[in-house]
Amino acid sequence: MTGAKILVADDDKVVHEALGIYLKAEGFEPVDVFDGNEALSKINTTDISLCVLDIMMPGVSGIEVCKEIRKTSRLPVIMLTAKGEEIDRIIGLELGADDYIVKPFSPREVVARIKAVLRRTQEQQEGNEEGIIKHDELVIDMKSYTVILRGQPVVCTPKEIEILYLLASNPGNVFTREQLLNKVWGYDFAGETRTVDTHIKRIRAKLNNANLNWSIKTIYGVGYKFEVD
Repeated sequence: MTGAKILVADDDKVVHEALGIYLKAEGFEPVDVFDGNEALSKINTTDISLCVLDIMMPGVSGIEVCKEIRKTSRLPVIMLTAKGEEIDRIIGLELGADDYIVKPFSPREVVARIKAVLRRTQEQQEGNEEGIIKHDELVIDMKSYTVILRGQPVVCTPKEIEILYLLASNPGNVFTREQLLNKVWGYDFAGETRTVDTHIKRIRAKLNNANLNWSIKTIYGVGYKFEVD
């Protein structure tokens, strides 16, 4: 991770100064931009390892930048916001952000989160080198982040694919909402378990499993499991 380029997109110079000191101290190379358009330009032209995106930026918002990234890439994203509003947090995570930090924050904490996300991303990539799961007309390929059902591609967000892969890799095992948050997002996210319910609802809506021998079951009061008949 030493020498990794970390894009910091925020219109507040103080944020850049504070994070820059700590990032450099840990061996990272900060790449500073001050609006969403500049962020997208840097992502397309520079070898960025992780993005720190402020939700409220001039021009293109952090949420829009995250949405554009997720159309083509699994580039790790950490969202920043001064609002602290729950809806922003949920939107950011549903778009595929890897973490979420509310201002004001400790620069030391942000750098610790950056290191944790990069470490988790590397572990996922190493673990997914042969990551193909097949269940009766369903193929989940983590190497290419694709889902195929009945021979046709199913458009899913990265987090939807990761949840589906985790469940399908462990048929019959029940995962609590907290476990899914921890394993997919990588940290405890108390009070936000409904984002898991939202993801499961969307996954089910996209997968027509009629007449197939598997399903995603709700275990009421506990969580979810991938069940194979």
